[in-house]
Amino acid sequence: MGAGIVGAAIARVLARAGCDVVVVDRGGTAGGTSASGEGNILVSDKGPGAELQLTWRTLAAWDRVREELRDELPAGFPDLEFDHKGGLVVATTPQGAEDLLAFVRTQRAVGVRAENVDDAHELEPDLTPGLTAAVFYPEDAQVQPVVATEALLAAARRYGARVRQQVEVTGPLLAGGQPAQGAGEQRRLIGVRTTAGDLFADAVVVAAGPWSAEVAGRLGVALPVRPRRGTVLVTSRMPVRVRHKVYDADYVGAVGSGSADLQVSSVVESTAAGTVLIGSSRERRGFDDRIEARVLAALASKALLLFPFLADAQVIRAYGGFRPYVPDHLPIIGADPRLPGLWHATGHEGAGIGLSLATADLLHDLILAPEKADPLTDAFRPDRPGLVQGGPAGPGLVQGGPAGSGLVQGGPAGSGLVQGGPAGSGLVQEGPDGPGLIQGGPDRPGPVQGRREGAA
Repeated sequence: MGAGIVGAAIARVLARAGCDVVVVDRGGTAGGTSASGEGNILVSDKGPGAELQLTWRTLAAWDRVREELRDELPAGFPDLEFDHKGGLVVATTPQGAEDLLAFVRTQRAVGVRAENVDDAHELEPDLTPGLTAAVFYPEDAQVQPVVATEALLAAARRYGARVRQQVEVTGPLLAGGQPAQGAGEQRRLIGVRTTAGDLFADAVVVAAGPWSAEVAGRLGVALPVRPRRGTVLVTSRMPVRVRHKVYDADYVGAVGSGSADLQVSSVVESTAAGTVLIGSSRERRGFDDRIEARVLAALASKALLLFPFLADAQVIRAYGGFRPYVPDHLPIIGADPRLPGLWHATGHEGAGIGLSLATADLLHDLILAPEKADPLTDAFRPDRPGLVQGGPAGPGLVQGGPAGSGLVQGGPAGSGLVQGGPAGSGLVQEGPDGPGLIQGGPDRPGPVQGRREGAA
């Protein structure tokens, strides 16, 4: 359930493997978090650990998948705009420099390519002169997120998947078992009830981004995924004066923070269309989507510290989106141990684009070839130690969910379906849904030709 980039990537790999796949979304394709992102695939903001490993796998997967998509997509499909543009991280204070260089040492110890830059102005001539440190990350890349999502969905359709938009999940379809925990046979999820009728499946995958807790709650399971708001300023078009993704060293700390309060760090980059995107803010305030002057002012003032020339730039609009936040800052990938037949692929926060393809590959193996499952998946298990449970269904299990469920444990299951969107869902069935694209992002009705202006 979910027609964003994570759901699209899962749909494609399962359909290629011969599964009957249906992608269900309450809204339109690529209409949620995937449409509000910049398309970043970042190594630079990740320390040693499982998330870094998953990012490296997605970077490698994009090289393979881009070649495969040449044969899977129809002629004239918009370009993915995949670009190894590199990222430049800078500090403007002595303490910022000390923190940045200490972080870089931990990254280099595990193989991250991070190059100290003596003169950052050779890479970015318009940067402020008052820098105390600069590090270049050549592995950082970017892809057009809406086009990438639509490309993966179009490829999935070629293998027989169907994409159903404006279809909302309302409850679970269950088989067997007893309502009470530990009483007799476990209940199993065999599909979902939707506004378009019942859909049966061997595997139901929640890939609904920041709406995943709502979707899981309707199936009777609590999931600790919360929306984390971000806002972006967009300037008018200008000659290219920002050549890389440039951000200040505070960004890494903001990404890893668990605070619900507003946090702002400077992230600046140009788009193929000639505009400049200015981020980045993080704040947990539910699904409140108001654009606030206090946030815009903080974004602008931070950006001027890096690029003073932006004082003369005209801001033409601002917009925001929601990231799927998880308390331990790792995605949730795998079978839900409380309900056989239910799977999760969510909680990537701001790294969904950068983790999407590897997430799909992990889930493919977990569902279809569990004997080959990578040990890396243990870090993302829904029942991992320290992952705080909670959500619309309350802590732990729900004893009488939307359909009087009362769920217990899970385990591996058969083929695949993809769930998600602003409260969508998805399942396994068959039949092509026709070639080509469906919908674009929030500010365009169809396929996107230029670099997406996204929310950091």
